[in-house]
Amino acid sequence: MPRISGSSTVEGVLIDWLLDQPVSPSRLPVALLSKEQVAAELHQQQRRQAMAAAYEAELIVRLAELTSDEHDPPPGTPGARKPGWAAGNDPVGVSEFFAGELAMVLNRGRGTANHLHHRARVWHENLPATYRALSRGELDLARAAALADVLGSTRPDLARAIETMLLPEAVDLSVARLKTRALELLLALDATAADERREQAKRCADVFLQPGSDGMATLGAELAADEAAEAYTVIDQLATMAKADGDPRPIAQIRTELFSLLLRRPGGHDQPDATAHLTITATLDSLQGGSTQAGSVNGLAITAAHARDLLARIGALGLQTPHGGTLTFAITDADGRLLATTTVAELLRVAKKGCAEHPGGNCGCPVLGTPPDTDRYEPTDRQEAFVRTRDRTCRMPNCGQRVGWADLDHVIPHACDGATTCTNLCCLCRSDHRLKTFARGWRFVMDPDGTLHVTTPSGITRTTRPPGLRTPPPEPPEPPPAESNSDPPPF
Repeated sequence: MPRISGSSTVEGVLIDWLLDQPVSPSRLPVALLSKEQVAAELHQQQRRQAMAAAYEAELIVRLAELTSDEHDPPPGTPGARKPGWAAGNDPVGVSEFFAGELAMVLNRGRGTANHLHHRARVWHENLPATYRALSRGELDLARAAALADVLGSTRPDLARAIETMLLPEAVDLSVARLKTRALELLLALDATAADERREQAKRCADVFLQPGSDGMATLGAELAADEAAEAYTVIDQLATMAKADGDPRPIAQIRTELFSLLLRRPGGHDQPDATAHLTITATLDSLQGGSTQAGSVNGLAITAAHARDLLARIGALGLQTPHGGTLTFAITDADGRLLATTTVAELLRVAKKGCAEHPGGNCGCPVLGTPPDTDRYEPTDRQEAFVRTRDRTCRMPNCGQRVGWADLDHVIPHACDGATTCTNLCCLCRSDHRLKTFARGWRFVMDPDGTLHVTTPSGITRTTRPPGLRTPPPEPPEPPPAESNSDPPPF
């Protein structure tokens, strides 16, 4: 826990002591409560949540005040942020890297951190009466958040005018109705503000992909309402025509297939399939036919016998490289640690030739493993393939930006004698790469297996492991001290 000091030594000691106390929220014996008491306690819980949200907002604003932009790269200097990278509403004096630190402190994504910071500022600067009601538990979090969402981009004086009209009746309106009333008042008092919000939303719109269950996922996009309605109408009309032509499937299933086909083959059914780049992961144990003992050299390399076994399994499964795409194999040990990346062509070569010292033999020498180091700054192609296969996404905690948009970063900077090795390279998206390079007080440490430890200037450490790498087992408890046969001391 980082030390925090008050305005005097006594206050600092008291604050530090309070922060070190265990979190123990008071709870009533729920099993003993009557129905009326449960309802009353739920109402109290809503008030406590509102007060906690107000306190969190105050802490976020204070952390921002303590995260100055004094050391940010100024415009026109190496590493300076380009104008198009930001929405243009960053608070004056706060570091551009603040959202990254807040995300680490809260253990959330940067988007969530930005949202919470923006909402906290709106409550403090634009909606002070709403914030006071929230902090006293008189207004619940959902309604306070709704007002901040609608009025967060308008002028402070206009936001406060609408707040004055809405706040007395806010608790009597549903959350949806409160948002509608706020929008109606905003349009009536200043239509320009609504247009600005719409333009801002367009600038921030994006396509999103959310993993689902059972091999499914959701693909969507933030569009203008008229464009979204037009696109849906086209898909629905096509699905209705297919249904009228005798397609027996539910119309929802037909719409889903049309949506997929229109995106993947916009030119029609005679267009080529989408190009696929496949990575198949197999443990080294599986190459031994289910053996519990991995037959590798020093546990880190693949032999020619392993390569031949894998080729036989590939042939049995009928795996082929997709037309115009790639097929990469990631070989791991039983704990998920990446040992090597390879292709069918490379497997054929090493299976035939074996090691350089024993050509064609079954000597057990390593023929595949971690790519060798290089003296250059730029990683080799083999190193890049290995690290991107190992990491799969940006390795910053809670980021997850896909690896295709990530940079290969030297964890220990190359300028500080950091080697260009797979144990010193990791994938970071451009935003987190800039944070690591230019933000003061951050610490990045990577273990040989790719586990990355990131510590913020405020002393919070988060750890990410490569996908598939198993979490190490907990340390065994220390044995109890041996009993002494001697008599206790006389005091």
